[in-house]
Amino acid sequence: MTTTTATGSKSWLVTLLLCFFLGALGVHRFYVGKIGTGILMLVTFGGLGLWVLIDFIMILIGKFSDKQGQALAK
Repeated sequence: MTTTTATGSKSWLVTLLLCFFLGALGVHRFYVGKIGTGILMLVTFGGLGLWVLIDFIMILIGKFSDKQGQALAK
């Protein structure tokens, strides 16, 4: 049995770069449509860096998804 995962229209590379350079501002979350958590990251400076680090690792290993829960396009 083969399972396929839906892939969204948001780019994995763009999300990774936004997280690396502007992660403390939550820009990568705005990009994938997660507006609420983007605002939360903006006012907490990325959870004082911890939240940004977790997101960066999740993006790197392919476990970060867009607002609809779809995987990022590679």
